Amino acid sequence: MPWSNQSGGGWKSGGGPWGQPPSGGGGGGDRGGRGGGGGPQPDLEEILRRGQDRLRQSLPGGGGSGWLIGFLILGLTLLVVAWSSVVVVDTDEVGVVLRFGKYERQLEPGLHVHLPYPIERVLLPKVTRKNRLEIGGGSTGSRPQESLMLTGDENIVDIDFVVIWKISNAPDYLFNVQNPEGTVRDVAESAMREVVGRSNIGRILTEDRTKTERAVQELMQGTLDRYKTGVNIEEVQLQKVDPPSQVIDAFRDVQAAKADQERLQNEAEAYANKVIPEARGEAEQILQQAQGYRDRAIAEAQGEADRFSKIYDAYKTAPDVTRKRIFIETMQEVLTNQDKVILDDKSGPGVVPYLPLSEIKKPSTGTNSTSGGGQ
Repeated sequence: MPWSNQSGGGWKSGGGPWGQPPSGGGGGGDRGGRGGGGGPQPDLEEILRRGQDRLRQSLPGGGGSGWLIGFLILGLTLLVVAWSSVVVVDTDEVGVVLRFGKYERQLEPGLHVHLPYPIERVLLPKVTRKNRLEIGGGSTGSRPQESLMLTGDENIVDIDFVVIWKISNAPDYLFNVQNPEGTVRDVAESAMREVVGRSNIGRILTEDRTKTERAVQELMQGTLDRYKTGVNIEEVQLQKVDPPSQVIDAFRDVQAAKADQERLQNEAEAYANKVIPEARGEAEQILQQAQGYRDRAIAEAQGEADRFSKIYDAYKTAPDVTRKRIFIETMQEVLTNQDKVILDDKSGPGVVPYLPLSEIKKPSTGTNSTSGGGQ
């Protein structure tokens, strides 16, 4: 039977022997990239109809050669089927083959052949591309409600952060979650609120930024793994961490006062750490000096006692000799440093004694003058 276009061809107006194919070709929107051989599937009915019309116009006689038209249509159909059976997987992609809508296998980067549509189609998600998701008001202020969070010490903090993620399991990413990007956004916001709710605002603004990023990343990854989303969180970056704009000036004044308080405390501790060791050192020095003086006094007293005992023992043995010796030694000690004037009685009455009183009265230096004057 010759081909006729009056009733939409040999197929019903529904389109093709299998019905109208999906308009997107099974690409999964932005989730799967290209699909079904690298692009939207062709509308076979439309292609055949256009080819029929062109052949009718080109052949003489207005289409008397129906067999030739059928042959050309068959060839064109085979060409389209062959073209839809070839898919090229890029280096940053992985091919996910669906057979009658059910997951069948994966294709590595390169040129591959599969069964034609609608038996099989191929989804091509970008598995090596790092996706960037900004959460919070940011510079655009489009979602400011995401950035306001309550801390553990009941303060409000304004946080903008970025989540870097990529696909780790293509089938899970395509089939387990309807909206992967929205899921990542919701999980990121929930994880950040949980971590911030366990922290104080002062530590979040200062030394706990890195700790907060790591805690949010671990919490997000655990949640997404339980959902089997096929998403791997590469990094969480805090962009802005500030108090709300309405109270930021007052908050900065409070932070400056706390910084001054900490500085003064540190200075006081440094002064105490300097003075206390010095006082302890001086006290130890005084104790050591007292100990030395005590030991010296005891030693001298012990030496005097031993000397007296030895003299007493010698006195008992030879009293006269010992008494005379003590007298001589005592006089020698007393008169050694004294100024002496000796007058000879034999000089006669003609000698007038001369006493150099000015020299005698002249004070001597050191301990000798003191002991001589006393004597």
